[in-house]
Formats: sequence, structure tokens, C-alpha cells
Amino acid sequence: MTLLLVAVGAAVGAPLRYVVDRLVQARLGSRFPWGTLLVNVAGSFVLGVVLGSTAGDGVRSLVGMGFSGALTTYSTFSYETLRLTEDGAWRRAAANVCLSVGAGLAAAALGWVVAA
Repeated sequence: MTLLLVAVGAAVGAPLRYVVDRLVQARLGSRFPWGTLLVNVAGSFVLGVVLGSTAGDGVRSLVGMGFSGALTTYSTFSYETLRLTEDGAWRRAAANVCLSVGAGLAAAALGWVVAA
């Protein structure tokens, strides 16, 4: 049952990540990966809420592991940061790392506090 809940959550999170990323990037037209940053921070917040709450294992599997796990993307974050460095945009790459890690941790902590 847990595997099914994770799969269902991921089936919603992954396409949502793609759509949000494309919409944000199209709207901003920036070389900075704002879309990936947004989904990673949002997913960190959702995960903080779920893990800080009294939600049962089913909700944790569906929303925490499935949805949040598929919504967020470490691989795309890594790839986009690498591309920025390859393009010589060292400051953007450093900003991406600092913002992604710092904002992600802050969002998870905020979610935890909100849920508690």
C-alpha cells in the first residue's frame, strides 16, 4: 500500500514540477533557474508541514515521499548549477546554491513550525 501511495503522490508532483518550472521560466525569461528554486522551496515547505504534523504514515507516504519527493529535484538543481558555471556565470551559480539550500531549509523549518 505504501508503494502505491508514493507512486500516486509522485504522479501528481512530477508533472506539477514540470509545469511550474516552465511557466516561471517563460514568464521571467531569466538565465537563473527560478522555476527549479521555486518548486524546491515549495516542496521543502510541504515536507516540513507533513513531517511536523501528526499525519499518519499514509499521508507521509503520499504527500511527503511521493508528492514532495517528485515535486522537488536535486538533479535538475545540480544540472542547472553546473550549466551556470560552464557558461561562466559563477555568481549566479553560487547564488543558486546559497538560495536553494538556505531557502529550502528555512521553508522546511517554517513548515514544521506551522504544523506544530
